[in-house]
Amino acid sequence: MARTVGTDDRWLRRYQRADPGAPTLVCLPHAGGSATFFFPVARALAPRCEVVAVQYPGRQDRFGEPLPGSLDELVEQVFPVLRRAVGGPVAFFGHSMGASVAFELARRFERAGTVPVALFVSGRPAPSRHRTGGTVHLATDDELIAHLRSLSGTGVGASGHEELLRLALPAVRSDYRAAETYRYRPGPGLSCPVQVFTGDRDDMVTDAEARAWGDHTSGAFGHLRLPGGHFALVEHQAEVLAAVAGRLTAP
Repeated sequence: MARTVGTDDRWLRRYQRADPGAPTLVCLPHAGGSATFFFPVARALAPRCEVVAVQYPGRQDRFGEPLPGSLDELVEQVFPVLRRAVGGPVAFFGHSMGASVAFELARRFERAGTVPVALFVSGRPAPSRHRTGGTVHLATDDELIAHLRSLSGTGVGASGHEELLRLALPAVRSDYRAAETYRYRPGPGLSCPVQVFTGDRDDMVTDAEARAWGDHTSGAFGHLRLPGGHFALVEHQAEVLAAVAGRLTAP
């Protein structure tokens, strides 16, 4: 069972106990995803790392709550919760839409005086490489369902239960609207290391768009290209988590 973290039990989930003083890895899900997507990450990294997964409104135990109007609004809601709940070394890990959320949270932490240990991002172009014309959030329900299932992920789109899937569509559509309308605002770059993961058959991010993440930090940069599509990080979980653990537990 997940244990809540800090003073706001709506937002944060912790699935495993960590050693005292262990670095915290804050995990941000993809569009339509939930905190449970990162349960395998918590299981694999405990007790060396404290994995804290963010639960967005509108899904699972937060079904029916008001949905954020934009990605910036989501970040502004999550940031103070994390500042209250997380102490010591902190890193961020976001997949797809979650990569943009993780980046913006890392920026805010640096501005507040806490330089993250690292930023890990997956399946998302660099913030400065915004793709115009994102219209998934404007699709019909049937088109949206078809799109989710085409991604072959382990999230909401993988559900074979049509009724449950349709109940989740408002949150999914809200997430896609947030992701597709997000616009990077130029400003000071990060100073922490940035590690990018992409699938070599993921048409949602090109190699050039992935490498451009390096322009957003003065720290070290790495790009691990995996066989697979948008959810290649799931298919190659051991390789991804080895890279994450190597960075977080390095002397």
